[in-house]
Amino acid sequence: MPGRDPFGDLIAPFSRRGVDLGLERLQGALAELGHPERRFAAVQVAGTNGKGSISTMVERIASAAGIRCGLYTSPHLLSWCERIRLPGGLIAEAELRRLLQELQPLALRHDLTPFELVTAAAFVAFAEAQVELAVLEVGLGGRLDATTVHPRRSVLAFASIGLDHTEALGPTLGRIATEKAGVLHAGGRAVSGPQAPEAAAVLEQQAQRHGCPLRWVEPLPPPSAGGPQLGLRGELQRHNGAVAVAAAEALAELGWPITAAAIQRGLQEARWPGRLALHRFQGRPLLLDGAHNPPAAAALRRELDAQGPAETAAPAATRRWLIAMQRHKDAPQLLQTLLRPGDQARVLALPEHPSWSAEDLQAATGLPLEPAAAGLADNLHWLVASAALPVACGSLYLVAELLPLLEATD
Repeated sequence: MPGRDPFGDLIAPFSRRGVDLGLERLQGALAELGHPERRFAAVQVAGTNGKGSISTMVERIASAAGIRCGLYTSPHLLSWCERIRLPGGLIAEAELRRLLQELQPLALRHDLTPFELVTAAAFVAFAEAQVELAVLEVGLGGRLDATTVHPRRSVLAFASIGLDHTEALGPTLGRIATEKAGVLHAGGRAVSGPQAPEAAAVLEQQAQRHGCPLRWVEPLPPPSAGGPQLGLRGELQRHNGAVAVAAAEALAELGWPITAAAIQRGLQEARWPGRLALHRFQGRPLLLDGAHNPPAAAALRRELDAQGPAETAAPAATRRWLIAMQRHKDAPQLLQTLLRPGDQARVLALPEHPSWSAEDLQAATGLPLEPAAAGLADNLHWLVASAALPVACGSLYLVAELLPLLEATD
């Protein structure tokens, strides 16, 4: 991440191992803390693409209804504080540092991972802020994700499920869907938008197995057909918005004071950075998107083909791309999904992360690619000299690197 990490000394000691899913470590730590997670109810959001958007929409709806609501998401772009939103806004840097310092001995005793440590901090912060309801975005998978230790996940929402993190969740869509369906439990209420047939079958089977009612919803209609206005840009957000609305309606059925007016307001107020975000560099427009797997790339391609944002012009014109992807991601498929004949693409290495190079990607795809210039500003100068709206995408780490150099258009 760019800039100074004020929490590096508190989180880095727990980063010695890679993905290590499991519930027992965090359960033991929370028991020692007196179970702060039992002091508030939760909505849990699982899936592959769209989790963050759904989560922030649900949080905004609940807040608009007057509920003291917290939000826990990952990853962050510029600051760890982005992961924990309290009723008054993002947790303050000093407050998060205090919590992480206080949790250090406990985290060492229970051998917590960084994600488990920050999850514990979020649960303590929510309890101290007297949050009534927390929206919890699953970090990875679902069945063994740290957020699943919460015992009162009354509503379970599913974003689109696709192939990603296959190294941790399994090589097939069915295996991945099974891991994500692991959040289902008796007494909960589940909602989902349309899924691929293999994933839908798994969700149906697991919902029946656990006795957890599952409601399927269709995308929200556009405003021209009477649908709501959304604060988040793109057709895909109407899929995510439908899941958020269904989750809010499930909360209302459980007695939470959520009204149609609160739903409308929350949908309009929701913001989620780095997703079809229009920015400018030295006065020239570009699109910034966190698409980092083939399903997200397909969604981005559909938006561009539909001329999504108003600034998109000359759809037949060639487009420039600035792309960076971690080595374990399916970068060849992402590029083949996104690029059109005549497009130009530069491939950027991600600092401190094993990344695809232009040479390796060109060998894998046969596409004409070029390595990026040494400086980010130089790459942005090249990017915005594009006939069609240029795009920077491929990793949220790239989004984080670029954001400080850009001007927002909203």
